[in-house]
Amino acid sequence: MSIAVNLSEIARRRHTCKAFDPSRTIPAETMDQLRTLLRYAPSSVNSQPWHFVIAGSEAGKAKVAQGTQGPFAYNTPKVMKASHVVVLCARTDLDDTHLGRVLEQEAADGRFATPEAKAGQANSRGGYVKLHRELGDTAAWAQKQVYLALGELLLGAATLGLDACPMEGFDAAAVNAALGLDDRGLTAVVLVALGHRSEEDFNAKLPKSRLPAEAVISEI
Repeated sequence: MSIAVNLSEIARRRHTCKAFDPSRTIPAETMDQLRTLLRYAPSSVNSQPWHFVIAGSEAGKAKVAQGTQGPFAYNTPKVMKASHVVVLCARTDLDDTHLGRVLEQEAADGRFATPEAKAGQANSRGGYVKLHRELGDTAAWAQKQVYLALGELLLGAATLGLDACPMEGFDAAAVNAALGLDDRGLTAVVLVALGHRSEEDFNAKLPKSRLPAEAVISEI
């Protein structure tokens, strides 16, 4: 069954939620859709250099909120009042263990018709990883892939009628410590609070403002 989706309408309706209604919880089946969306997000050479920590309990959100103290305290209510908070993490190193796991999953999913095709994929992906190590920008490259997943999550949430707030205003080191991410070879990159806006969400009442199409889009 196909469902008609008006992306233009969703793009105009979506906004960064500034205040959440803590009494409204996202249903489990809806969160399952978002988990699938994150898992199937695109990444360069299917490197999947990420991990997503989803905090849906008060205790879990409180751990994430340890990164919104001091100068980032303005984000604490968003974390604590949201239904769920997603911590989008990047891998600090694309080591052979991770690359091997990705390759074997591709093989199990039937992506290689021949052993040569499997070897070709391993060499291609390994070549890109080697290149970025030589350039010294492996961390930045991995974080770019995380932002691809972020875009999917924000659009997906809006499509499902949810409100979201992406946040870079947090202490990554504090979140890493609270969630034990360093020991797992991960680092927090961006947070996304998910739920339903409250009446205090002033941004929902403001008109959206973007530069005109001709200022940001060229046709050739």
